[in-house]
Amino acid sequence: MSLIVQKFGGTSVGSTDRIKNVAKRVAHYRREGHRIVVVVSAMSGETNRLLGLAKELSASPDPRELDVIAATGEQVTIGLLAIALKEMGIPAKSYTGGQVRVLTDSAYTKARILEIDEAAMRKDLDAGTVVVVAGFQGVDRDGSITTLGRGGSDTTAVALAAALKADECQIYTDVDGVYTTDPRIVPEARRLDTITFEEMLELASQGSKVLQIRSVEFAGKYLVKLRVLSSFEDPESSGPGTLITYEEDDSMEQAIISGIAFNRDEARILVMGVEDRPGIAYAILGPIAAANIDVDMIVQNIGASGQTDISFTVHRNEYRKAMDTLQRERGTSFNCREIKGDDRIAKVSVVGIGMRSHTGLAAKMFKALADEGINIQMISTSEIKIAVVIDEKYLELAVRVLHKAFELEKAPA
Repeated sequence: MSLIVQKFGGTSVGSTDRIKNVAKRVAHYRREGHRIVVVVSAMSGETNRLLGLAKELSASPDPRELDVIAATGEQVTIGLLAIALKEMGIPAKSYTGGQVRVLTDSAYTKARILEIDEAAMRKDLDAGTVVVVAGFQGVDRDGSITTLGRGGSDTTAVALAAALKADECQIYTDVDGVYTTDPRIVPEARRLDTITFEEMLELASQGSKVLQIRSVEFAGKYLVKLRVLSSFEDPESSGPGTLITYEEDDSMEQAIISGIAFNRDEARILVMGVEDRPGIAYAILGPIAAANIDVDMIVQNIGASGQTDISFTVHRNEYRKAMDTLQRERGTSFNCREIKGDDRIAKVSVVGIGMRSHTGLAAKMFKALADEGINIQMISTSEIKIAVVIDEKYLELAVRVLHKAFELEKAPA
């Protein structure tokens, strides 16, 4: 008898009919003898609706109160799913994040999990009850409700799987696995049977929306076996999805590039003509960090006359906040000639563990883009990733060109 954690996103529970379908899937696994914990998101669109109500009252709502509001979406879903399961004769019990005691820090709207008390869940599981847990939320040490940021239900599911030492964590989405890129842009995109945690982490960090990055980090740290499946296929005839593993086998090594990720949600900021001295990067980026703004790519260009330019990217939603922060610090923390910004950029990344043992991949990527007249604004690399920033209008063309250049429509030999 396996212990399985299943996570269903907002699209999967977007209506009572879809919640009934989720209940049927859960019941199928339960009747096979598995012990099941189900993590659910709010109904699709519900979190945006709730936060929109807060924005009608305040342009900058208090983050603690935003979490109180946002967390109610999952509370509705867990209750509805528990009711649906009981109607099918399956014993079920719902838990909010606070009731499970998903303990987090107090970074409201983007809290991090510190520990989980799994005792109550184990008791219910041992009694044959399906445990239904609200994703995306927890409580801090003061008992205040916190949320884990967008996509946080994935993180909840993996964290529960780690705490319970589950045999597998199944992430159900509107696609039947992880693809070489978004099939809506490249119809020839191919579903991957397996992918390593390392590759999945890079894909998630570079914009792939299949899994939330922190959930992949959790899974890799605690060696939780992850599988991505479709919630819209019949459970008795559905495919195997994509298994995300921490082992590299021979077939994986043959795939030089595993996938292409992209992100439309970035903005670029350029601080021009700052003094080239020790500590200048901290003088610029320190206030950005203090404002709780995440920075992605950073490039520094040494100029003439002892001056330098520093450019970096942030999430598009935090672009204005970052620009305002720099303007306030200008003249105190640092001096510069000009601060420029562009919130119409996109990032495209090629990812694959085969990069470790193959050369010339960057040149191949840059040539494919150059042949289509696509200018590269920034470049970032890691051991298994090459990422570029380009004008947003060229995003889909770039993805199609690179997918073809690396022949990702073909299965590895």
